Amino acid sequence: MSDILLDVVHVGKRYTTYASNLQRFANWFGAGIKPSAEFWAVSDISFQVRRGESVALIGQNGAGKSSLLKLITGTVRPSTGSVAVAGSISAILELGLGFNPEFTGRGNAFHAGGLMGISQAELAALMPQIESFTEIGEFFDQPFRVYSSGMQARLAFALATARRPDLLIVDEVLSVGDSYFQHKSFDRIRKFRDQGTSIVIVSHAMGDVRALADRVILLDKGKVLKDGAPDEVVDFYNALVAAKENSKLTIEQRRDQAGWLYTKSGTGEVTAENVGLFDAETDEPVSTAIVGQALVLKLKARVHQEVPQLIFGCMIRDRTGHVIWGTNTWHTGQTIAALKPGATANIETRFVCSLGPGSYSITPALTKNSSHLDQNYEWQDNLVVFDVVNVSEHYFIGTTAIKAGINIEYHE
Repeated sequence: MSDILLDVVHVGKRYTTYASNLQRFANWFGAGIKPSAEFWAVSDISFQVRRGESVALIGQNGAGKSSLLKLITGTVRPSTGSVAVAGSISAILELGLGFNPEFTGRGNAFHAGGLMGISQAELAALMPQIESFTEIGEFFDQPFRVYSSGMQARLAFALATARRPDLLIVDEVLSVGDSYFQHKSFDRIRKFRDQGTSIVIVSHAMGDVRALADRVILLDKGKVLKDGAPDEVVDFYNALVAAKENSKLTIEQRRDQAGWLYTKSGTGEVTAENVGLFDAETDEPVSTAIVGQALVLKLKARVHQEVPQLIFGCMIRDRTGHVIWGTNTWHTGQTIAALKPGATANIETRFVCSLGPGSYSITPALTKNSSHLDQNYEWQDNLVVFDVVNVSEHYFIGTTAIKAGINIEYHE
């Protein structure tokens, strides 16, 4: 059996516009009339997904993500190329897709489940599990038209995952659900992945992408812009979003020997110098910190061109890329205004290392406003990398050293 579950080969989807419906109708019978306009939703996309692999598709609105999913599921036929799936497939694409507004949740589960190729007998056996997973109570036997978007998402997900498919495709539909159901849904997705199901997911939540994906594909204007490791593609995407707001912004990426990805982006009006992590008491450089140690991040910002204001921000992430903590001087009320060329600003961020044992990185940023999307002077992902060890606290697990105590009252 081949290791390749999904094979997308030079796939493209073209939508055409004609001067009149008559011309479109005539073309159905081979008239050969050229369209007045055409639009390629996706163009010449090729990639493979192996069995058990999780792939995330990311990109801005209009990049072609949802169109590509429809081509993979067969909802839409490609104009060019081919899609081959070597196994069962289950997809959650749009709220209400395949559901009848007048049917109850139970009726829709039987109806839409049948369209998915599940027999009525099997659906009857699965129905208690589907009803239980939705947790919508009496609404399960009420018309679908009275459902909220969150309830629709619950029913769609419960049905799509009632049995484990070889390939599970999930669009942004889960983003409309409440936090509890999102956690519950992603827990089921993780279990499917651990059991060998391949996952293709579209999400704007980069935390979910980092947590679920083995690989990330960045789409832009219907084409594959980057395909690689989650940290590499996600950091590049974040920089790319800012770059689209400013044509002067440049992006640089490299990976160090320890595997940390360094991504630098910015327009360069203000840059960072002498960035380092130090012991707050001895001022000695720190590469390995101790739980509870007082630390200070030092940075000198140098102004090369006149700028109206400067915001400094920093972010601490763990080895998997999840943000542990972050803030900036916009939120702390320490904005520096009207900076002249040649000026410098020494910035120190003092904090106690309340982190669990492991490896962490610090990302400093110099921007015009609270978001790097407005004006990003310089952003450096994972510029400072350090380890944390526990030598004085009781053993604990996790990324946060919470000050906690356990009280025991024993009676005989």
